[in-house]
Amino acid sequence: MPLKASPEDQAVLLDVQAIDTKLQQLAHQAGSLPELATIVSLTAESEEARLSGVTDSGALEDARTELKRVESDVAVVEARIKRDTERLESTSSVKDVAGLEAELSSLRKRQSDLEDIELAVMERIEELELASSNTASAYEELAVRLAQAEAARDAALATIGEERDHALANRVELVGRLPSELVSLYERQRERYGTGASLLQGGVSRASGVKLNESDMAAIRAAAPDDVVLCPDSNAILVRTAESGI
Repeated sequence: MPLKASPEDQAVLLDVQAIDTKLQQLAHQAGSLPELATIVSLTAESEEARLSGVTDSGALEDARTELKRVESDVAVVEARIKRDTERLESTSSVKDVAGLEAELSSLRKRQSDLEDIELAVMERIEELELASSNTASAYEELAVRLAQAEAARDAALATIGEERDHALANRVELVGRLPSELVSLYERQRERYGTGASLLQGGVSRASGVKLNESDMAAIRAAAPDDVVLCPDSNAILVRTAESGI
């Protein structure tokens, strides 16, 4: 026996279907917010900036360690120059003078080389400090933009959530007025085929957008008003009204 339901109850299914379509649209909207793509992009940029900051910090630490080592070497050479200079001033031995002068010449060459290295390292530290500062600024700016994008996302999702909750409440109210067998059939057809109810308008099923052929229309005309008829194209419950053309 075909399922029976009053034309009025069958017509309510169109409102339920409209709500379900709205819920699908809201779910799609929630999953395709432009803020989501922005957040993904900013998160990637932020992670890149963070890693760059780690690299900058490591290079800066290495350069500062190298500077301390060079400064220590310079201090050692300066101490030796001072010591040899004092010995040179106090000795009267020609042999010692020659030896000390040769050593002082070598030490001053070493001192000059170390000071050149020291200057180069200091310049590199300045460059690294600037790069590190720029990276930190970029990271902070990205953090602000990311927070703004997340706030915009949350606001949009909150709005969508309110619409969804309102739609769900309306759906519960409508479904509660319908026979359980009719609701079960609607849910089953919607789950299987994507649409649970379709308006027949001017001989066209709105779910499929296809004009039904004459044999299908003849079968629909022969059905009782309270017979639940399925659309031959979309398999949705075909709701007949004064607009159906039958």
